[in-house]
Amino acid sequence: MCTDESTGQSWTLPDEMATAALGESVALALDGGLVLYLYGPLGAGKTSFARALLTALGVGERIKSPTYTLLESYRTAADTPAWHLDLYRIGDPGELEWLGLDALEDPAAVILVEWAERGLGALPAADLALHLDYAGEGRQALLQAHSARGRHLLGRLQGAALQA
Repeated sequence: MCTDESTGQSWTLPDEMATAALGESVALALDGGLVLYLYGPLGAGKTSFARALLTALGVGERIKSPTYTLLESYRTAADTPAWHLDLYRIGDPGELEWLGLDALEDPAAVILVEWAERGLGALPAADLALHLDYAGEGRQALLQAHSARGRHLLGRLQGAALQA
C-alpha cells in the first residue's frame, strides 16, 4: 500500500516479497542514473530492497551483500554501472578514501548506499533516501526525494501506482 506524503511516498510492506516489489517498482521507474541512500535498523530490509532493484535492472550475476567488502560493482542489462555499498563497518567517512569512490561520480550510474550516514561528505549527494523500519511483522518504507532527479522518479512511481 502506498500513501503520498508531502516529503515523499510511504508504503506499508507486509513481508519480504512486498519489499522486493518496491525495489522492482523503483527500478522500472528509473530512466537514468540514481544515487539512493538506504536507512534503517539491522534486518529492516535494505539489502533485500537493493537486491530486488538490481535484479530488476537486469544484473545477471549473484548479488552479494557488501557487508564485508564494503562495495560491490555490477553492470545492468543496459550496460549501466551499478554500485552497492554497505558502510555499516565504517567508523569515519575518511576511511572510504581508499575505496576509489571517484568512480561513483558517473551520472549514469545506479548507486545504492546502505548506512549512508556513516559516509556523509565522501559520497555523491542522494537523489532519493529510503527509510525502512519495523512495523509489526512487516516494514514501513518512506521514499524521499533530495534532488530534481529524485522528484522525477517519485512522480514516475506515483504515476505507475495510479495505473496499477
